[in-house]
Amino acid sequence: MNQRPHKSSLQLLRYLAVGGFNTVFGYGLFAACNWAFTGLGSYSYMYAAVVSNVVAITVAFLGYKWLVFRTSGNYLSEWIRCLGVYGSSMLIGLAGLAVLVPVLRRNLHHPEQAPYIAGAVIMIITVTFSFFGHKTISFRQKQDER
Repeated sequence: MNQRPHKSSLQLLRYLAVGGFNTVFGYGLFAACNWAFTGLGSYSYMYAAVVSNVVAITVAFLGYKWLVFRTSGNYLSEWIRCLGVYGSSMLIGLAGLAVLVPVLRRNLHHPEQAPYIAGAVIMIITVTFSFFGHKTISFRQKQDER
């Protein structure tokens, strides 16, 4: 019984480490894509968000699978569930960007920074909810595997 809280604490620490890496990776990829897509119009940040999210979700999936939840097999089903968890966060993120970017563009001295600042704010919100989604949906284990 005493091993369970210890195991959960270590899992949470591993999640934070992988999540920290993926947060930096995902945001860096978003910033790079946003810069690369600048010539595609005033909504280029939305294209950047979609592309960077798909890549970052896949990288995060592998990190969580191998290092955090340490599940075996089930790559396709776990990846699909992971996409579901992150996909719902991505939709929330896209909606948040659609609201925050125009507001920030109107209120910042340097409106070109708006997508970068909005992306950082959205990232903080969505990271908060993902651990529980992954623990209970993406990498859930059957009762006898615990």
